[in-house]
Amino acid sequence: MNLHEKYELLKINLQTLESVVVAFSGGVDSTFLLKTAYDVLGKNVLAVTARSSTYPERELREAKEFTSKYGIVHEIIVSEELDVDGFSENPVNRCYLCKNELFVKIDEVASKYGIQHIAEGSNYDDLSDYRPGLKAISEHGVLSPLRMVELTKEEIRNLSQELDIPTWNKPAFACLSSRFPYGQKITREKLAMVDKAEQLLLDYGFRQVRVRHHGDVARIEVSQSELQKFFDIELMQLIDDNFKKIGFAYTALDLKGYRMGSMNETLKKE
Repeated sequence: MNLHEKYELLKINLQTLESVVVAFSGGVDSTFLLKTAYDVLGKNVLAVTARSSTYPERELREAKEFTSKYGIVHEIIVSEELDVDGFSENPVNRCYLCKNELFVKIDEVASKYGIQHIAEGSNYDDLSDYRPGLKAISEHGVLSPLRMVELTKEEIRNLSQELDIPTWNKPAFACLSSRFPYGQKITREKLAMVDKAEQLLLDYGFRQVRVRHHGDVARIEVSQSELQKFFDIELMQLIDDNFKKIGFAYTALDLKGYRMGSMNETLKKE
């Protein structure tokens, strides 16, 4: 199928649901899914966003702004992953624990509104990476409409641009827990360090950023096109000074730049 055939099939599939709760993070994929569902089903769509210490306030603000702009009913729930047994120890199935907790709570919201279906925004590319959260999606019977019609991230961005959805060129984002090597304990304090460090880089004009937390060391990932910005010695010193104030003794730049799932690279070597 070509791009627009996939899009038409997506709308047909959503139409058959009659009503749906969309797990809405405010990212590229879930925003596209929510907008398409709303275009098809109107007021029979409910967006649910989970608030937690792994989800930056800037993302929540953007999610609220989007639903407010289009008049989409939007529920904010609390789903604190650090309260889930075992999550803070950061096991390799961390994402499963997170998604399981999330969909238990979204199930409750769907029941309250009398909505039978829940949908989430994973795309076809997600099948190529280590994604333990997909197991929780399957166990809870959550629908993945974008994967079902084999829409890739690039295709979703292209369609979003055509449809004037503002997130079409939004940098990729994953929850802050993904910044820690598996087995390294996750705490609210460490999450706050990562959030502050990434916000600092965003404030300096970087777009696609990750600050990976390796104990005393912050490992910065930015897109390949932004790596050359670090040739500015004054900027490097400024970032290092500010990262020290945040709590990092050392700051390093990853020479390969940003790539999805870089923390999974050690798993692939096993």
